[in-house]
Amino acid sequence: MSGKKYSDASERLDRQKFYDPNEALGLVKELASANFDEAVDIAVGLGVDPRKADQMVRGTVALPSGTGGDVRVAVFAQGDLAAEATEAGADVVGAEDLAERIDGGFTDFDLAIATPDMMPLVGKLGRVLGPRGLMPNPKSGTVTTEIAKAVGEFKGGKVEYRTDKYGNVQLAIGKTSFEASDLVANFSAVMEEIEKARPASAKGRYVKKITVSSTMGPGVKVDPNQVGSE
Repeated sequence: MSGKKYSDASERLDRQKFYDPNEALGLVKELASANFDEAVDIAVGLGVDPRKADQMVRGTVALPSGTGGDVRVAVFAQGDLAAEATEAGADVVGAEDLAERIDGGFTDFDLAIATPDMMPLVGKLGRVLGPRGLMPNPKSGTVTTEIAKAVGEFKGGKVEYRTDKYGNVQLAIGKTSFEASDLVANFSAVMEEIEKARPASAKGRYVKKITVSSTMGPGVKVDPNQVGSE
């Protein structure tokens, strides 16, 4: 982006204002100034207490416009299911051998999928996978016997989300090279899924704040009232 274009966009950004999703994501694209294709991220602050098990918000969402990146998938499986995973495009497939590599520090993947029979083995890797958000979980569709389907979906734009310890959900919804309409489609898909995942025990306002930004750009506030949440 030229200096003038960035300056004009920067002047248009009112850091105190809450924008509608279309305008906010348009601004994010205009404000992206890095010399690489920046990720576009969404951060949603939820009115939940993630310390309570019944208020942990997590799941998956299929981004209709994809992620714009290559998702590296590791699969814990044996026999025919391991062959299915390889055929479906998994980047690394294994059982005890894969567990040994991970225990030794290998984490060069973005997502881990496991068949149910592999979970006793995978569970021992909690200290490595857990802090990185890589532990397979049935709720997110990453513990399954439908290995080929799962690999295909996650490679094709399905992403996991979960609240952090502060009740925030953060994930990438595309790249700054995307058309604004494609970013809006992904934004809407994420918000729809988060709304569906509202815990029954959550009281008061559920979606408290929404911010969108590029990797190197400033945050742009989105008006929660314009995405149908109370």
